[in-house]
Amino acid sequence: MELLRQRSLEQRSALTGGEADADERAVEAALRPRSLDEVIGQERVREQLSLVLQAARSRGRAADHVLLSGPPGLGKTTLAMIIAAELSAPLRLTSGPAITHAGDLAAILSGLNEGDVLFVDEIHRMSRPAEEMLYLAMEDFRVDVVIGKGPGATAIPLEIPPFTLVGATTRAGLLPGPLRDRFGFTGHLEFYGADELDEIVRRSAGLLEVETLPDGTAEIASRSRGTPRIANRLLRRVRDYAQVRADGVVTRDIARRALDLFEVDESGLDRLDRAVLDALCSRFGGGPVGLSTLAVAVGEERETVEEVAEPFLVRNGMLARTPRGRVATAAAWAHLGLDVPAPAQSDRQPGLFDG
Repeated sequence: MELLRQRSLEQRSALTGGEADADERAVEAALRPRSLDEVIGQERVREQLSLVLQAARSRGRAADHVLLSGPPGLGKTTLAMIIAAELSAPLRLTSGPAITHAGDLAAILSGLNEGDVLFVDEIHRMSRPAEEMLYLAMEDFRVDVVIGKGPGATAIPLEIPPFTLVGATTRAGLLPGPLRDRFGFTGHLEFYGADELDEIVRRSAGLLEVETLPDGTAEIASRSRGTPRIANRLLRRVRDYAQVRADGVVTRDIARRALDLFEVDESGLDRLDRAVLDALCSRFGGGPVGLSTLAVAVGEERETVEEVAEPFLVRNGMLARTPRGRVATAAAWAHLGLDVPAPAQSDRQPGLFDG
């Protein structure tokens, strides 16, 4: 079931999706900041992290383990790379789903050198046996390798050099308490403001050698859902449109026409977002409606609607989750250009003085 869920999310190709394929990651890597000074936004996390890293460098020891949480596309992987660069240490990368057995983690840890930075993406999806092994590795820098099975099994302690673990998660609440407590520093990344995204778009445009005007970058930023990864993707699509159907300069008019072509509206909603709202309002009278029913109505998997579309719609006040199901708010009706229906008389709760 987990494999089917991941395939469903990976197959979704909308510009505003949270996941990135291999080609997208290659382009995004070229646009990543290389140091904390180059990072735009996230001032509080950046300042706190700078202090942690400077203290570690001054002591000449491995930095405390770092946990980075927040929605996809806000820069958790970028910060992990910056941590390794600031510590002048090699970076080893892996992911929680790839560590299915304790032996997988033992093999990774045994190959570390002193001071290395180990980055585990989606750490909340690591297997439970691996998590339990990680507890000991993070605290005492050793792991117990079990040889044999049954009564004759023997645990052999294996010392590992001090290292810094950087974990990234989009669901911090799914991390077990014992694992979460072993991180010396926890940073939560927030969505970016329009001004910060505008600055990011202008920086990326310079790196991509794209000529832009201020109103053009502002238009892209306003439709980027508070996420730098999405802002960079939209910039590349607007760049393509400007090169093919205009003179190559990204203006507000060019950005609007390009993003309208790629079905990203002025509020940042894409095809799936609008389909969810349209089904909720037009077919189900605004709800409440169950998630599975809503997913069938839009032709998507339940997990895709829940993990890709809903967070943005809820954050923008267009959809509400209730015990009875999903409900469209007045903002959703207004966005679709529909009149909010009056509540049915039968739905009204009887008043104190009703006969």
